[in-house]
Amino acid sequence: MRQLKAIWAYRFFILSSIKTEFRSRFARSKLGGLWMILNPLAQVAIYALVLSAVLKAKLPNIDNQYAYAIYLMAGTLGWSLFSEVFGKSLNIFIENGNLIKKMAFPKITLPLIVAGSALVNNILLFGAILVVFGILGHIPSLHLLWLPVLVIATLALGLGLGLMLGILNVFIRDIGQVIPIILQFWFWLTPIVYVANTLPEEYRKFFYYNPMTGIIEGYQNILVYNKPIDITTLIYPIALASITMLLALFMYFRANEEMADAL
Repeated sequence: MRQLKAIWAYRFFILSSIKTEFRSRFARSKLGGLWMILNPLAQVAIYALVLSAVLKAKLPNIDNQYAYAIYLMAGTLGWSLFSEVFGKSLNIFIENGNLIKKMAFPKITLPLIVAGSALVNNILLFGAILVVFGILGHIPSLHLLWLPVLVIATLALGLGLGLMLGILNVFIRDIGQVIPIILQFWFWLTPIVYVANTLPEEYRKFFYYNPMTGIIEGYQNILVYNKPIDITTLIYPIALASITMLLALFMYFRANEEMADAL
């Protein structure tokens, strides 16, 4: 309860920190905040033009020339949110070491700043993807209303795992060097650039031990196939996200004082 009260008391600090991050990112820029739209638009344009128009990649059961690009963009939307939250949480305490030493504020607000910043970025990417979908003639259905469930699950999983490793990273800096390598393998073990059904059946079940598989398939069902999410595939990632969040909070409370000395 003390932590919740502290978060509420510092709510304006959290919001202003998110705003400051975006302002500093586009300081002295002529186009300013437009870069937040142009960057994701350029990313999805590459997928749409190169992967579909040039490579002629198509997806079964979708009658659209750019089916593969649509599929790839849907998976990228979920993965980009997870990887940004996870990556920033990994170094959150180290990067803010000077702030932690000089200011008296609840460090629990730092993950919320990371989550808020990543969520804004993801919303902008989502808007850009919807624009490209419209240009390509693919209109998602009302099943988009399921999207907040996937966003919350993705944020919780990224924060839980990221904070656990971020706390350990304060004391064992090798973790910060190893995890980015693991994250690259993790990307290719998640069905983003391929369809899980194309995998050999004897190996397919092992891919569902990856918590991001169920989440990414949820994004693809909503955005690509215009279907509701399969709740059964989300039980495992949501349970893991809940466990890791609780473990991260437990580690935070135990290592709160020691972290300031280690930094």
